[in-house]
Amino acid sequence: MTLQERDKKHLWHPLTQHKIHPDALPIVKAKGALLYDDKGKEYIDGIASWYTAMYGHCNDYILNKVNEQMQKLDQIVFAGFTHEPAIKLSEELIKILPQNQEKIFFSDNGSTANEVGIKMALQYHFNKGEKRNVILALENGFHGDTFGAMSASGLDVYNGPFEDFFIAVKRIPAPTQENIEEVLSLVNEIITTNNVAAFIYEPLVQGANAMHMFDADSLNEVLKLCKANQILTIADEVMTGFGKTGTHFASEHIETKPDIISLSKALTAGFVPMAITSCTVDVYKAFLDDTVGKAFFHAHTYSANPIACSVAVAAIALLQSTEIQDNIHRVINAHQEFDMKITSHPKVKSTRQLGVIYALDLNIEMDRYGKKRYQIFNHFMDRGVVLRPLGNTVYILPPYVITSSELQKIYDTIEELLEVV
Repeated sequence: MTLQERDKKHLWHPLTQHKIHPDALPIVKAKGALLYDDKGKEYIDGIASWYTAMYGHCNDYILNKVNEQMQKLDQIVFAGFTHEPAIKLSEELIKILPQNQEKIFFSDNGSTANEVGIKMALQYHFNKGEKRNVILALENGFHGDTFGAMSASGLDVYNGPFEDFFIAVKRIPAPTQENIEEVLSLVNEIITTNNVAAFIYEPLVQGANAMHMFDADSLNEVLKLCKANQILTIADEVMTGFGKTGTHFASEHIETKPDIISLSKALTAGFVPMAITSCTVDVYKAFLDDTVGKAFFHAHTYSANPIACSVAVAAIALLQSTEIQDNIHRVINAHQEFDMKITSHPKVKSTRQLGVIYALDLNIEMDRYGKKRYQIFNHFMDRGVVLRPLGNTVYILPPYVITSSELQKIYDTIEELLEVV
């Protein structure tokens, strides 16, 4: 029995309508920017396996660090215990986070990182004796699949069956130079008529919203208004964090820094699941009290898993290395050259780039998960390139270690698509 046949017996895959798409492609090996299926076919991972394996699959440096840690300590409950990998990670992470971040809280994935951030914000005000029960969020944002994160998200395809169970959320358009006055007016109106606890946002790039990008200065105006009204700000850097926007974190592009930051994905370089929610000392101090009731009662069994922490420490070292920083700039420059070549193509409606994130909109109408989207997906897969179109948007977010020839093959395959789409 093949892997594909065995898969279909018991497995339920995410974001999949199994009646329409019953088959999953078995991948048996990965190295660098390359994946290999069970028949030996090679694929270039153009999205770093959902923005995780940014230093390449099975990176030797990280593998060695993991192997060392596995010989010492595998797992220990993090309530009442601590260990060197978690301490080391906190020290290294705080060095590269925006300067106002001082405390880190562990969880398991991007959804829970945002869930923790939302709960922190709500309890922050509760502990201060204030009733603030409304979250401010951007239209068409995506923050994850747990209930608080889903509540803050604005994509109906994910949320439809669950909306009757959500926490209270008010939405505003992503701020731009063109709409900033209207957005600020709307925020003021929402603040006046609601008890707003926090504003959660994806800084500069809304990943699931087809890599929609917006203006740093305009976002900064919204953040300043929130700060002036004691509304905590939560930057969802699950996708944007760890170098993807050209800086370590997208929040570095923005003058006003967040009170809380959500991290996952590239945090552990595609090796193991882990997430972190960081915050300021001011947020942390609101939970200090002589009574247990004001403590933050949120926990995950594998919080601060030593192996995951050792991976993250190794990944941060790679991020700051000259080699990886040079690679990031090489990919940025290559995207810019490709953009100059295709931006005026009649089948290209628009293009955009921030750091290693590049997106183009095809000049065709199509459903986000319709038949034509899968035809485009298959166009890439048939040619050994893994890209996952979001509706009519094709985007590239490759591992930093991708070679120039591998990146060129992705560009060539996109150009072929433009001729046949």
